[in-house]
This record gives sequence, structure tokens and C-alpha cells, in this order.
Amino acid sequence: MTYPVPGPVKTVLPTPRTSTPGAPVPALRAEGRPARTSRSRQATALVPAEERAPARRLRTGPFSVLDIGSIKIVCLIGRGEPDNTIRILGHGWRRSHGVRSGGIVDLREAESAIRAAVAQAEDMATERRDSIFVNLSCGHPESRHINARWPIGGREITKGDVSRIIAEGRLRAVSEGRSAIHTLPLDYAVDDTQEVLDPRGHLCDLLSARLHVIDANTTALRNLEAVLSRVELNIEGMVSSPLASGLAVMNEDERNLGATVVDMGGGTTSIGVFGEGRLLHTSTIPVGGLHITRDIAHGLSTSIDNAERLKTMHGSAELLAGDDHDPILVQLIGDNDHHYVRIPRARIVSIIHPRVEETLEMVRDRLEMAGVGPASDGRVILTGGGSLLEGIGPMAARILNRQVRLGRPRRIVGLPENAATWPMFSTSAGLLAWAAGAADEMGEPDIRDVRPAGLVRRFMDFIRERV
Repeated sequence: MTYPVPGPVKTVLPTPRTSTPGAPVPALRAEGRPARTSRSRQATALVPAEERAPARRLRTGPFSVLDIGSIKIVCLIGRGEPDNTIRILGHGWRRSHGVRSGGIVDLREAESAIRAAVAQAEDMATERRDSIFVNLSCGHPESRHINARWPIGGREITKGDVSRIIAEGRLRAVSEGRSAIHTLPLDYAVDDTQEVLDPRGHLCDLLSARLHVIDANTTALRNLEAVLSRVELNIEGMVSSPLASGLAVMNEDERNLGATVVDMGGGTTSIGVFGEGRLLHTSTIPVGGLHITRDIAHGLSTSIDNAERLKTMHGSAELLAGDDHDPILVQLIGDNDHHYVRIPRARIVSIIHPRVEETLEMVRDRLEMAGVGPASDGRVILTGGGSLLEGIGPMAARILNRQVRLGRPRRIVGLPENAATWPMFSTSAGLLAWAAGAADEMGEPDIRDVRPAGLVRRFMDFIRERV
């Protein structure tokens, strides 16, 4: 569902029709302008269908992914299908333990929850995996742009040159105590020619690249790796959470024209700004659905579990007519486990509203500070468990002053639960998309074995690429 930006209502008058079904609509003659004839101009496609680029085929897999969140830990095992959908072979999820605001705070509890989720997915898929793709939400991820250069010397640019300039940028991005997770190319410059999307095959003296680097605290990443090693899993790839969510819920037109995905999770709200088919900016706000739950628990003197139930069943971001007269039974904390009181639904909404409003205002401020141009002014796609809260769409459209829609994972078959709750699995679905080949669409090559080379090494690489 799409929520437009609030504004004045425009009345559109219908075109007059003839009384005979199927008869042509008479031309409307404006003063001094002749009516259109039957040889009216027809709209044509910008690119003939037979000339459009074929869709990229997904890798078949199977792939195993792990979404470590503050509320739940999800493991999915899936494979790419010939029709470019992803089919879930097995899924497992457990309530999250040992994780707070996306970071691991208790190694043993986190290990136990991860082990249970992975085992459930593997049993369902009858597939054992020793490597996994995992989301990056720990270590306070940060997003920045850097520029890198690589000498070509007048020859043709090769795939190896592209990998090396990205590796060079990755090294430049390294700072004390932080490790780069993504080095995503935004565009290239071939000598004086700017905004080149794919420089391979061009002749030039100097190749330049504008790169989007996402890094995180090194210690937090090591702790994550240590927990997964206890579960006998190796990290095959790590993917930024807003990038994964965007791949799951956005279509190609939205990524090209400019749109923002806002993933409202349990411990954090993550933001990803897309434009020209690339991820331009990410940001993380340390506020999520758990903060709303705790607000309800404190405000009503009830348990966390009861507060979560009240939020899910009766919560809303906006006060509706009749909420003052809609009584709800609430169990209070105390010596007597059967101590209940009746409160109006409006009381719960009055607790939820300011927290949601604060979160969306923080999202608005982050978008204004992103500095990525018109892309951050485009449509907003809300996803994650927090986006299921009643009334949050119209509130977001009003505060962000942008068109807003709810985002569900696309082109995926076999997700757990039902379609209404699929936004809860956007990050997990996006991880599968990344594993199946979406990394190629973002332009990030495999640079694990690429190192900046000296003159001799570069000469040997030059010979090797042409023999």
C-alpha cells in the first residue's frame, strides 16, 4: 500500500463517453485548436523489447544466510530458480538472545540461539552448510565516499584493473579499529570522461573511481566471527542490513530513480538511500520496536511479554476515533499474577505515538544530512517488523514529506509465516538475493585475493591476463 504526501485534493473530471458501448470517445475541441484525427500519435517504448538487456540469471545455490537481529535470529537456505525467483528450501528462527542493538553482548546465549535457528533450517532443507552469508548490523556501521586512482598507461582497462582500484580504495578506507565491509563503486572516470558505469574495454592513462565504503568496528566483527566459528560456520560474505533490505523490497526502477528503504527492526532502524542503481548512503538509528515495547511496559507497569502482545494486537501510531471508548485488559506486575485492569486503547496509542514520531523525525534528519542529492528526496519504502504497526504509513508520509509505501520481499517463494508478516524477513530475503548474484548488480567484485602490486607484479599480471 502506498501513502501519498498529504496535500490538497485535486478533482479530475471524467472524459465524456458516447452512449454506445465500444464507440470511440469524441475529440474535445479547444478554442482555436483542431480536433485530433484518427492518425493520432501513439506512444512507443524507449527501447524495443527485443533490444532490452536480458535479465541476469541467478546462481542456483543452495545458499545459507543468517539474519542476526535484536528480536529474532533467522536462518534461510534457498536456491535460485530458472524463472529468477528464489525458493526457500529450509527456514529456522528463534527468539534472539545475547544480542542488543544489532551487536552481540553475550557470546554463549547468542551461540545457542544461532545454533538452534541454523539446525532447524538445515533439518527442513535436509542440507548441511559450513559457510553462510550474514547481515552487518553490529559494530556501529558507518557510510562514507572516497576517491581512488589507478594508472593504466594508455592500454585497455581490464577486469583486474577494476578489482585493483577498488582494493586500493578499500585500503585507503582502513582506519584504526575499523574494517571495511563493502567498497561499492558509484561511478568511474576514464581520463577526462566522467560518470562511466563500466570502464572495462576503455583506453586511458588514468582510471579514477568514486567509491561508497561501509565499515564497522573490528572488535565487534571478530566477536561475530568467533560466535559463528563455535557453530562451525564460516562467513562466506557479510552484507550491510539496509543494502540487503533494499535488494529484497525495491524494484529496479526505484533503485534507478532514487528511493530510500527504512528497515524498522527491533533494536535499530536502518536507512539505505539508492539512486542510479547503486547504494549511495546508509545510516543506522539506535531506536527500534523494542524501545516501543519497553515504553509500554514502563507506562502500564506490565511485563515485556505483555507489552509486546499489547503493541502487536492493539498498538497504533495514530489515535483513531473510538479509541477512548475501546477497553483493553492489561495484566499488571505484582505479587498477584491475576491482577488486571481495564484501560482505553487510547492510553496505549498515547505511549506509542511519541516514540514513533521521534524515530521518523530522526530518519528525516538523517536524510537531510545524507548529502547525496535528489536521490534522498524520492519515495520511502518502510519495511521490517516495525513497519507493520497500524497507522505508521500515513504518519511517515506526513513527517518525511515523501510518498511512502510498505515493502515486502519480492520474487521469493516459501518464506515462513504469511504474506502479511513478510516485511519481518526483508533482510533475510535480501541476503539470499545477494548470495544468488545481486552483488554483481551493485558492482562489487571479489577482491579478497587482490593486493596493490609493484611494477614487477603488475607486469606479470599484464602478461597473465593476455596469455
